[in-house]
Amino acid sequence: MATLKSYSMCSPRLNYGDSYKRNAKWRSPRAAVIPNFHLPMRSLEFKNRTSSESIKSLKLITAIKTPYLPDGRFDLEAYDDLVNMQIVNGVEGVIVGGTTGEGQLMSWDEHIMLIGHTVNCFGGSIKVIGNTGSNSTREAIHATEQGFAVGMHAALHINPYYGKTSLEGMVSHFERVLSMGPTIIYNVPSRTGQDIPPRVIHTVAQSANFAGVKECTGNDRVEQYTENGIVVWSGNDDECHDARWSHGATGVMSVASNLVPGLMRELIFGGKNPSLNAKLMPLIKWLFHEPNPIGLNTALAQLGVVRPVFRLPYVPLSLAKRVEFVNLVKEIGRENFVGEKDVKVLDSDDFMLIDRY
Repeated sequence: MATLKSYSMCSPRLNYGDSYKRNAKWRSPRAAVIPNFHLPMRSLEFKNRTSSESIKSLKLITAIKTPYLPDGRFDLEAYDDLVNMQIVNGVEGVIVGGTTGEGQLMSWDEHIMLIGHTVNCFGGSIKVIGNTGSNSTREAIHATEQGFAVGMHAALHINPYYGKTSLEGMVSHFERVLSMGPTIIYNVPSRTGQDIPPRVIHTVAQSANFAGVKECTGNDRVEQYTENGIVVWSGNDDECHDARWSHGATGVMSVASNLVPGLMRELIFGGKNPSLNAKLMPLIKWLFHEPNPIGLNTALAQLGVVRPVFRLPYVPLSLAKRVEFVNLVKEIGRENFVGEKDVKVLDSDDFMLIDRY
């Protein structure tokens, strides 16, 4: 063991008396953090409110859009109308502040406020899943703590992105947040830059709070999990029909259901329906022509459901794509889309791009 050495210092030497031992052995300080001491979600109130089992049964979950006012703040009136449209059309859950809802552009105060607002207004009618994931374990813990405190039914957690980590680090990250309440793990390597391999999922699936996986790598992976009793939701609208009816997926976490919730419910609940799937495919391909949520934001604005306000760096689709969307609505039927206004092609000048909010 290394020993402390005496060094000359500029400041006067303090007199500690005879008890001071210049050559005393160095001891590392004891850890100040008690494992899981920071996790308060142990109350009976919390346990009675939600469980992973109540989440596992959900089939149609919408990754809900967040609308904005011209000054960039949340348009809660438009948001409430949009969530109500989901409930009326049979959607069972919403993901609040996910990629589609632009959680990446929110402050954590905004994020938790919107989760709490959704619970307060709709928590009795629909399951509220808060995206409280982060590439920082500390932030993920803090946000998840707050999300459950304001009443969300489950958390959605992505693997640490950009900086990434080892597989062991991934497991440790997920274990910390899983201990707080019902949790869905979200695997989307195209955004994080790192796949969550099955051995990580099988390890964390031992937790009672593990509800399942939102999987975006394809239906081979979906089937691999379902064959082993793990609940999976497809994260890809273009694959969700086959995932549900041919590969054992429980359902879908959908972007398209923002626009056509009734048709998506029919697709997920009504049995194999290749003709409906084919009918929706041009719309789904249009939605993802540019990175999500650019297409969705443009579509909802042209349907008159939200104001045409974009928080940068998102900007609307090109005029040609905006015209294409109007034609798609006419082909599929305006009555199948949310909102009551006529769909129209918006001019570029109709859109507001907000860089400070």
